[in-house]
Amino acid sequence: MLGLDHVQIAAPPGCEPEARRFYGELLGLRELEKPEPLRSRGGAWFELGDGRQLHVGVEQPFSPSRKAHPAFAAARLDALAAALAAAGAPVRWDAALPGTRRFYTEDPWGNRLELLEAG
Repeated sequence: MLGLDHVQIAAPPGCEPEARRFYGELLGLRELEKPEPLRSRGGAWFELGDGRQLHVGVEQPFSPSRKAHPAFAAARLDALAAALAAAGAPVRWDAALPGTRRFYTEDPWGNRLELLEAG
């Protein structure tokens, strides 16, 4: 193994506008253009940095991931938590990992996400 290329999370059909709002606007990820052969499948792709990507893929029937989750390293964690809370997303701080500031939230479809302070 050489590293992680991308993470894919599932979302229901028609998820694209909410994906762009949540992952693009709230979390500040840049949307990537999907390759032509994959566009008809729906969903959206976002850049995470260092060449890594987050893929929001359409799954039918859809069921949110409540335990398994991606963990994103973020700068300005407090400001990000405040923005998510103001947008109606849950913010649950967790101090169980010594030396790490982190919280859990959910995307618009109930998928669990972990955000932790970079560095």
